[in-house]
Amino acid sequence: MTTPNPTSLGRESVHPSWLPAFKGLQEEFDAIETFLAVESFSGRSWLPAPELVFRVFAEPIENVRVVILGQDPYPTPGHSVGLAFSVAPGITLPRSLVNIFRELDSDVGDRGTDIPASGDLTPWADQGVLLLNSVLTVQSGVSGSHRGKGWESITRAAITALMSRPEGPPIAILWGKDAQVSGSEFDKDLVISSAHPSPLSARRGFFGSRPFSRTNELLQAQGNSPIEWRLPY
Repeated sequence: MTTPNPTSLGRESVHPSWLPAFKGLQEEFDAIETFLAVESFSGRSWLPAPELVFRVFAEPIENVRVVILGQDPYPTPGHSVGLAFSVAPGITLPRSLVNIFRELDSDVGDRGTDIPASGDLTPWADQGVLLLNSVLTVQSGVSGSHRGKGWESITRAAITALMSRPEGPPIAILWGKDAQVSGSEFDKDLVISSAHPSPLSARRGFFGSRPFSRTNELLQAQGNSPIEWRLPY
């Protein structure tokens, strides 16, 4: 197999440094594109927009310092932007993201109970936080609908590449059992795990888990600068 040619389904947004990670996966890429084409032809819309599907891989692999591993994109139209847990500016915050922001403020904030005005997590991505979903597309309105279609092989390959790169492995934030299973390859000494921030589980161990300050402590122990997690209010 050869390295996939990043010319379709927004693959032109993939930074060249990621391409060796996907060597040997051309059949998986082709199968996913065929599946999505059939979905579209059958009238089943899917998210995010094609040009955003591979947005998470737009920055060089060597820049990744932290991985936050999600499950699949938000199934609500207008919410999914190609970065796990992030939404576009002006979009009403999903409930999981509200809980993330509540924990963010409790952990590293200084404004009491305030949460950021925007759910755009691009400032995190710009600092080397890879906001990666295990599955990169979803049928509109149907969470989990594109699991088992090949995405898992591709995101697993990305994690494997991160673990074997010369810069060393990143810190991994794993929220919920699905992320903990999908992220089992990460260095256990660099993993921060807790319950998922969804309304159903946030009070079972997500709140109070301090993922942001703990991540910065690990970064600083490595001699790296911390992430500025706080976002504009």
